[in-house]
Parts: sequence; C-alpha cells; structure tokens
Amino acid sequence: MDKMTNSFSERYSQAKGSLPGNDLAWLNTYRDAGIERFALQGLPTKKWEAWKYTNLSEISSTAFRSVESKDCDKSISSVPSLFQTEELEAKLVFVNGFLRADLSDIGELPKGLEIQSLQEALNENPEIFENNLTDNYSKNISPFVALNSAFMESGVVIRVSSTAKKLKPIELVHLNGMANQPIIRHPRNLIIVEPKAEATIVKHHSGQEVGAYFTNAVTDINIGDDAALKYYSVQSESHDATHLSTINVRVGMNGSYESFSLAAGGRLSRHETNLGLYDEGASCAISGAYMMRGREHCDNTTVINHFAPNTKSREVFKGVLDDEASGVFQGRIIVHNAAQGTDGYQLSKSLLLSDNAVMN
Repeated sequence: MDKMTNSFSERYSQAKGSLPGNDLAWLNTYRDAGIERFALQGLPTKKWEAWKYTNLSEISSTAFRSVESKDCDKSISSVPSLFQTEELEAKLVFVNGFLRADLSDIGELPKGLEIQSLQEALNENPEIFENNLTDNYSKNISPFVALNSAFMESGVVIRVSSTAKKLKPIELVHLNGMANQPIIRHPRNLIIVEPKAEATIVKHHSGQEVGAYFTNAVTDINIGDDAALKYYSVQSESHDATHLSTINVRVGMNGSYESFSLAAGGRLSRHETNLGLYDEGASCAISGAYMMRGREHCDNTTVINHFAPNTKSREVFKGVLDDEASGVFQGRIIVHNAAQGTDGYQLSKSLLLSDNAVMN
C-alpha cells in the first residue's frame, strides 16, 4: 500500500463517525466497502492502461486535508452564472462543497421537482440514495469513485418526475479554493429522471485563485424509460487545482442522455463518463471541448456500453492546446452480444498551437 493510500485509510477510520448518515447501517457498510476497494486498488499509476497518459505523482506527494465546514465560510464577491435568475428553476451555490443558502436561489419548486442536499436526502429519503448509488463491489469501479463512496461529505440529490412540466434549467455552481492549506473534497451527486420526465442541469466549477485543492466528484445518474436529461458542465478551476470528475449513467428504454463538458483550467483535470444503454431505443450524445495552456493537463475518458438492441451513441470531443499543455482522449464503445442494431459514432480532434504541446 502506497503512502497516500495508507493515509486515506487511516483518515477514514478517524472520520467515519462524523460523516453524513453515520447512523445508517447500510451506508456505513457502503462506505466501508469503498475504502476497502480503494485500499485494494491503490492510486492509479501509468502502468494502468486507463491512466497511461495522466500522471498523478504530483497529487500523491501533496498533503491534502479533508474539507471542513469552516471552509464554506468565505467572503464571496460574485457568483458566476450562465443565466439570469428568471431563466432558472433553481440555483444552488456550493463553497468548497457546502451549500450556501445565502448565495443560492431555490424558492418554491414546481410540482414533480425535488432538490435536497446530501445531508437532507440521507435524513428524509435514505432509500432513494441506497437504490441509486454506484456498486462498490464492481471490479471495474475506479479507485476514485470508491474513495468518494467512503468520504462523500456533501452533494445534491435532484429527482424529477413526469408531473414536472417544461422545467427551466437547474444550475449548480461550485466555488473552490480559498483555504489556508491544500484541501480535498468528495461531493456526491445523485440525479434521477423518472419515466417520461425531462430535465436540464448546468454545473459550473470555478476556482477562486487562492490555494491548492483537490476535487474528487462523483455523479450517479439514472434516466428512466422515455425520459431525457441534458447535462452540461463548465470547469474553470484555478491553476493549482486538481479536478477529477466521474459520471456514471444508466439509460432506460427509449431514454436519452445529452451532455457537454467544457474544460478551461486546472493544473490537472480528468472528466470520466461511464454510460450504459440498458434497454432498447436508449441513446446518448456526449461531447466536450477543452482549452489548455501553460502546463495544464486535461483528460477526457469515456466508456459507453451498448447492452440492448437498437441503441445509439454519439461522442465528439475537440480541443486546443498551447505552451506545454497536454491532453488525453480515451473513448471506448462496447457492443455486447445482445445489442444487435447498435449505431455508434466517435470523433476526437485537437489543435496544437505549440511545438511543446502534446495530445494523446
């Protein structure tokens, strides 16, 4: 076990009693399974095929402390947004992972839309969480998803039913940094779009240019039959930031998932999508763009599983790299035996503006 892996295991033993939902037996078991899986796998190295081009040596040598509630109590002069207030159904602002009600605008939600913080969901609807989280016992689970499963201390649960008609977008804004020493946080988000429902969610991660920090975010998304989700994210972290984001998506019969991710900052960022088209007629369209400079590194990794017949996937990623920046695109489309009539398409294009820029 490497030094950083051992450090997380020790930290978990000390912190587990104070983590949200520590009175739920099933959640304690789930957290334990996460740290056990992480300890078994350890931090990825360049010998791992999926991490061959992304070097984690810098973060493994940094002494990150766990985020604390006091890290939320920061003076915020402005909150970035892509919308006017009247254009949104709700806006939630998180500072270093913790919800800031004074900066948010939730108001009275329409019928069929539920939005709760992680703590509220575990207090009021723990069965929703239990039934929709990623399986910790899967051999294919990323060690960072397993680590998040153990430490998840913040996040949001969004549930949309078919009674919610013509919803406006929901915006999630994460303001990070401003701590007196390097911090690490593990937000866990859960999005459930029930059969015949539709939703649009926009997520924005913005660095505040003060202090190093490590975001290890996981989002579990379940899209029901004949349901649709549009999910967009903007990552503009500060130059000292490490941002690892994993999205696990399940799409039901005739359901659809559309996503776009923009990366324009961060010393090291990796946006990973694991998506399953589980029933006939399911479809997805995944796209992304990145603009890296200096010594920034951006990794886009996708795995799309076609489990059922007559399913469709599209993915397009494009980027620009300057100076000594580096980029990675790894895309896998897996067609299982039962998935007759699969329609899959994939494209990756990059523009190098410097002789020292590298694209893998």
